[in-house]
Amino acid sequence: FTKVIGIILVAVLGGAVVVGGCLYSGYNRAVGFDEEVKSAWAQVDNQLQRRFDLIDNLVATVKGFAAQEQDVFLGVAKTRESYFQAKSSGSLPDQAKAAGAFESALSRLLVLREAYPELKSNESFLKLQDSLEGTENRLAIERQRYNDKVKLLNTFARGVLGKLYASLAGVKEAQYFDVPEAAKAEPKVDFSKKPTGG
Repeated sequence: FTKVIGIILVAVLGGAVVVGGCLYSGYNRAVGFDEEVKSAWAQVDNQLQRRFDLIDNLVATVKGFAAQEQDVFLGVAKTRESYFQAKSSGSLPDQAKAAGAFESALSRLLVLREAYPELKSNESFLKLQDSLEGTENRLAIERQRYNDKVKLLNTFARGVLGKLYASLAGVKEAQYFDVPEAAKAEPKVDFSKKPTGG
C-alpha cells in the first residue's frame, strides 16, 4: 500500500513539475514576444524621429521658394504635432495612425518641387530629399520588422495555450503598423495660388 502511495505521489509531483515547466516556459515566451514587439517599435520610432528632424530643414528650404503654400506647411506641422501627442500618450496604435497621416502631409510637401523648378535644382533641398528618402527606406524596413514581430506575438496569443500564457503575463495582442489609404493616394496640391512673378 505504501508503495502505491509513493508511486501516486511521484506521479503527482512529476505532473506538477511538467505543468509548472510549461507555464513557466509559456509565460516567458509571451513576455519575450511582447519585448520583441516593443523593441521593434523603438526602431520604428527612431526612424520616425529622424524623419521629423529632417522635416524642419526641408520645410524651411521649401518655404524659401514657395512661401505661399501655407496650407501644406500647416498640414505638416499639425500632423507632426499629432504624432508627438500620440507618443506622449503612449498609444502605439495612435502613434502609427498619426505617422500615417504625416506621410500623407509629407508627400504633399514633396510634390511642391514639381511646381517650383528652382527648388528641384537647389542643393540643400536635393540633399535633404536624399536623406529623407534614405530614412523612408529604413522606416519601411523597420515597419516590416515590427509587423513581423506583431505577427509572432498575435499568433502566439491567439493560440489555445498561448492565450492563457499571455493572460498570465499581462500581454495583449499588438496592432500592426499599416500605411493608411490616405497616405497611399497620390497627393493633391493646388498650385493655382502660385505668384506669376516668381
